[in-house]
Amino acid sequence: MKIGLGFGLIGLLLTGVGVVRGEVPLAPLNIAIALIIGGGVWFVVAWAVASAAVDVERDMEAEE
Repeated sequence: MKIGLGFGLIGLLLTGVGVVRGEVPLAPLNIAIALIIGGGVWFVVAWAVASAAVDVERDMEAEE
């Protein structure tokens, strides 16, 4: 969960940079959706990869 949150924050930061650079229209709804998608996707992907890695490690320990 910590890894997902960390990468989610990075996604929010990068999305914020995109907003400042003018890549997102300055309507509040557009900015909110961009932040949700940017941070959310980074969070979900990082969390899924970290969870899979933990599951593999547990399975390997169980085999030994």
